[in-house]
Amino acid sequence: MKRLLATLALALVLPHTLAQTPPQPPEIAAKAYVLLDLSADQPLAGRNPDATVEPASLTKLMTAYLVFQALRDKKLTLDQELTVSERAWRTGMTDASRMYIQVGNKVKVEDLIKGMIVQSGNDATVLLAEAIGGSVENFVAMMNRQAQAFGLKVSQFKNPEGLPAPGHVSTVRELGTIATRLLVDFPGDVRYYALKEFTFNKITQQNRNLLLWRDPSVDGLKTGYTDAAGYCLIATAKRDFPNGPRRLITVVVGAASKEARAVESQKLLNWGYSAWDSVKVYDARQVITQAELWKGAAATAKLGTQTQVVVSVPRGEGAQLKTQLVRTDPLIAPLTKGQQVGTLKVLSGNTVVREVPVTVLEAVEQAGMFGRAWDTLRLWMR
Repeated sequence: MKRLLATLALALVLPHTLAQTPPQPPEIAAKAYVLLDLSADQPLAGRNPDATVEPASLTKLMTAYLVFQALRDKKLTLDQELTVSERAWRTGMTDASRMYIQVGNKVKVEDLIKGMIVQSGNDATVLLAEAIGGSVENFVAMMNRQAQAFGLKVSQFKNPEGLPAPGHVSTVRELGTIATRLLVDFPGDVRYYALKEFTFNKITQQNRNLLLWRDPSVDGLKTGYTDAAGYCLIATAKRDFPNGPRRLITVVVGAASKEARAVESQKLLNWGYSAWDSVKVYDARQVITQAELWKGAAATAKLGTQTQVVVSVPRGEGAQLKTQLVRTDPLIAPLTKGQQVGTLKVLSGNTVVREVPVTVLEAVEQAGMFGRAWDTLRLWMR
């Protein structure tokens, strides 16, 4: 019996209506930018998203990802003390961004994380890289392997801190991917990015992300600057709405000043929240359909998504959404909980705006010998 591709249209609303032209984003004074809706896993706007750029200290987001990974895997602990190497100290001395650690002193990992994130300390960053990779060179190789694991095509890292180096490049789209993975995989560590200042060795330095003072919904993420990159900022904000919280991410590269990168990022965030509506289509593990099942102890299988399905649409266009559940039939037991058996497509007009795996919500065992034989006959006669 051939396996048939079943496409089930669910909750059809105005299927003949085409989505309107997406709203025009504000004019942004920067070399390149993207605006991402993390809650809906959608890009909302961008300019030159795939142009090669110098990431400057935005590099430290990839470094932070590997640091949090090491903490999760118990390769480091927050109260562990690291001895400051001469290389870490010298790297800090080459630029204004430093934590002011001294050679031979011992510094706790958590203080180094704060120094890397709040003060953008190159010295703290290098010391963390040495602790995790054994050497800076090994750590950089880890960064590039992680970039490949993320599916990044352009990003290449030559150091963990972001100082200029030939071939040290990325794109705003790929920097957005790194920021997204950092927030999704290590949500509890966002608290470090929201810190407005940090004091170490009796020296207090403020976070250079000006939006932390101007917008209470902003809780990160990272600034950067070099002569070639210009002024850069990856900002993220989380605001509450009647149908749930929404988190947006902006990546702005090549602004003219510290003030400009903050202003342009704020414009994008405000536009993203005002010009787009967030629509919840299904809750996580909600039963979308009970599909016919063969050779099983039950006649049907409950199907749904493991995560909440949310999409962003231009304001007022939520009524145009429709969904399609695409699965490979026939479904034959046994089925395990969480097993993917199809894909849910969410469309605005004729445009697919999101695809989410559809999985089995409750395991179904095989039927007895008689039941399996009977369904085999039924499938043959079908």
